[in-house]
Amino acid sequence: MKLECSRKEFAEALGLAGSATSVRTALPILQTILLDGSEGASLRLVGCDGEMWAERKILANVSEPGRVCVPYTTLNQLVSALPDGTIQLEYADTTLYLRVGQSEWKLLALPGNEFPEPPSVAGSAQLRLSMKEIRESVEAVSFAVSDDSARPVLTGVLFRYDGQRLTMVATDTHRLAVKQIDREGIGVPISVVVPEKALRAIKSLPIADPEEVTIEFDESRVGVDSGTAKVVSQLLAGSYPNWERVVPTEHTRLWTVDRTEMIDYVKRAMILARDNANRVRFSGQPESIVITVRSEERGEAKEQVPAIIDNGEIDIAFNGKFVLDALQAMRGDGIRAELTEPARPAVFRSADDESAQFCVIMPMAIS
Repeated sequence: MKLECSRKEFAEALGLAGSATSVRTALPILQTILLDGSEGASLRLVGCDGEMWAERKILANVSEPGRVCVPYTTLNQLVSALPDGTIQLEYADTTLYLRVGQSEWKLLALPGNEFPEPPSVAGSAQLRLSMKEIRESVEAVSFAVSDDSARPVLTGVLFRYDGQRLTMVATDTHRLAVKQIDREGIGVPISVVVPEKALRAIKSLPIADPEEVTIEFDESRVGVDSGTAKVVSQLLAGSYPNWERVVPTEHTRLWTVDRTEMIDYVKRAMILARDNANRVRFSGQPESIVITVRSEERGEAKEQVPAIIDNGEIDIAFNGKFVLDALQAMRGDGIRAELTEPARPAVFRSADDESAQFCVIMPMAIS
């Protein structure tokens, strides 16, 4: 293989393909990126961790077609440090030669024929959304995905479409994030769990926000193909918990606050809260919310946030990071916090669109 391509385009393609590589695997081939220059005037980069594939094609001047696998981490660090311009790649005798101007690097490489190619997705079900809706929906729920490998189904996002409403759900059992889109005719009814890692890759596909994207599903996989970029992933097996059971159906107390203001206050509180399991205490007053936090090692803090209070004189503690994640994922100027008692979960919603997106957060013990 011998070719030339743009350093900038190569680096961008590496970013997408690298999102599917694995650093925790006993298979060396899955720690590499496939560089495939055998398809005319293009270079195809593919990453795989055994369950997910990410692929990107870029323009290239190919003088000798071929395929090679190169360790991703080393290649990415090198290409990220290079100046913009033209990169020359040449593979010979288990070595990839990378040249820029008068500089040359020699990287150990593996034959390209050992790399697992992306499988096809049969497409028995589809969802059609704009790229902007996909990105906003992923951002609205992904912060609540669990990292507990003992419960793999919680490391993904539930996609459920009933023909009229698309609901996306993520939970780590301490908090629950929900995003809903009410629309008929965007696909057939489905209920699947998509790995959060795959959604991050799909969100980063080089597709403009207004463009409509078709997400393909079959019995075991999900895939998105834009022509020059592709993501394919195994779906997560297992039954997703009945999340609707943990969403309070009523509330007796209500706080309404400015979202940006509340973010600033909670960010400052977190400076000390990190020493106390991120515990932040919120106390509803007649016209404000008092935020207090204590660190045994560094001191205490108290802030007062202007708010509209409806029977909301209550003391309750939350993990400040959970509150901050929820506020930052929401849109609009105002936030509503629906509460009942200090030991009961609270629901945080956007005051501008109360039904489309919300987050349920379990309280912490007040200390």
